[in-house]
Amino acid sequence: MSNNFYSTGLERNPANHQPLTPLTFLERAASVFPDHTAIVHGPLRRSYGEFYARSRRLASALSASGIGRGDTVSACLANTPAMLECHYGVPMSGAVLHSINTRLDAAIIAFQLDHSQSKLVIVDREFMPLLQEALALAQGSPIVIQYDDPEFTDPPLPMPADAVGAQDYEAFVASGDPDFEWLMPEDEWDAIAINYTSGTTGDPKGVVYHHRGAYLLAQGNAVTTSMGKHAVYLWTLPMFHCNGWCFPWTLSAIIGTHVCLRQVRAAPIWNALAHEGVTHLCGAPIVMSLIVSAPDGIRHDLPRPVQFFTAAAPPPESLLADMRSAGFDVTHLYGLTETYGPAVVNDWHQDWSALPGDRQAALKARQGVRYLALEQLEVMDPETMQPVPRDGETMGEVMFRGNVVMKGYFRNPKATQEAFAGGWFHSGDLAVIHPDGYVQLKDRAKDIIISGGENISSIEVEEALYRHPAVAVAAVVAKPDPKWGETPCAFIELAEGHSADPDMLTSWCREHLAHFKVPRCFVFTTIPRSTTGKIQKFVLRKQAAELDA
Repeated sequence: MSNNFYSTGLERNPANHQPLTPLTFLERAASVFPDHTAIVHGPLRRSYGEFYARSRRLASALSASGIGRGDTVSACLANTPAMLECHYGVPMSGAVLHSINTRLDAAIIAFQLDHSQSKLVIVDREFMPLLQEALALAQGSPIVIQYDDPEFTDPPLPMPADAVGAQDYEAFVASGDPDFEWLMPEDEWDAIAINYTSGTTGDPKGVVYHHRGAYLLAQGNAVTTSMGKHAVYLWTLPMFHCNGWCFPWTLSAIIGTHVCLRQVRAAPIWNALAHEGVTHLCGAPIVMSLIVSAPDGIRHDLPRPVQFFTAAAPPPESLLADMRSAGFDVTHLYGLTETYGPAVVNDWHQDWSALPGDRQAALKARQGVRYLALEQLEVMDPETMQPVPRDGETMGEVMFRGNVVMKGYFRNPKATQEAFAGGWFHSGDLAVIHPDGYVQLKDRAKDIIISGGENISSIEVEEALYRHPAVAVAAVVAKPDPKWGETPCAFIELAEGHSADPDMLTSWCREHLAHFKVPRCFVFTTIPRSTTGKIQKFVLRKQAAELDA
């Protein structure tokens, strides 16, 4: 008898194979814990049974409006219950969710609406004037649904005379069927969302996520963040950013509670920490600064440690110390829009906690190792496509492989082909890899400074500057130099109550860096940031180039 495991009789069938999708997390949560609180928003408390029924109603209403498989539905919303419902109701109709960064300008939004071929937009009343401006610039004419958040109490803003009419979101949802037989993806490779990159070097690229990747990254979040059953998550991270790093789907998997936060402000954050039993939150280092700098009348003693997950540049050691004192455990994550948000974690070893503070800070500055949901993470020589030595010194490009890498860039096969050259996703980030396999970013490829033939990592220079007590924010870019080609130029935001001058910081850097790495120029200013809080180095490079012009 042949022992062939690929023989007839062992094929896939509906009993043993279904497409993976995070939509089933909500169905299960509503079935098993229908009365558990799913969403908190001001005085609103919404159960999982209600959350599921409203998501099905939204899917039903979208279908009745002509939305079907493969259509794009846009959402221009704050961190509100409607945005959570969109993460389920839109794909339940078979459509693809396009989350719009609410801080973008009208021209960029118009580009995204047209490029994604959006057929319907759900917009918060606060952002309706912005959307109307975008629609006036766009080629398409999507249906407009307006969400009136009870927590937004500002009076309505004036609309242009030719404003596109909008239906009311609550009436739209109410028109749907709570028992609607929502659509499973035909294939787990089907698109679930499209998210646009920042577009700082040209038109934004539409990053397409599939159901399989969203399912796996959502579960990977729960494992990585040690989210127990019924965890409480505070929404300080924008849901429009990489679909909130897939946490809108994670919370249903662990039957947790979403605490919505319309605006990231110190008082409501501390109020939620004190009264809602928050266990987890995410955000950039600037959110940490906002939390720990709150005055005593706003801050509270936390009844238990709260897990805080941050990405972007490593936080300064002083900020990490302040967060520890305030009751937060901070973990460093790393990823890109193309990897569904974070796919790398600085997994902390228990014995590291016994090390001196400066050594712990050095270890925390590393981006880390791959998520459980990511198959391969490597630092490669992009020319040879071979891994660089694991010596903590040799730089290469961070590359990813696995199921939590995007499908590709929508309607941009050239960029997709370039991103996947050699069978890996090329991040564009430069890093080293240490002997223990932990990755540490050194720069974006375009941010490396080449001075007199020597490569200088702007991150290394910034880390040295951050250790000075007078420096609140540091950003280092290349400044053209007739002798050396380029030299480092440091833009500095001073810490409150501190002062510094170029001579002071030059002396400091010479104590901590090789002399060729010391900035030749210091600019004390307010550093420009993107709408997601990232430092806009392309703006600083332009300013640096104009300093001697």
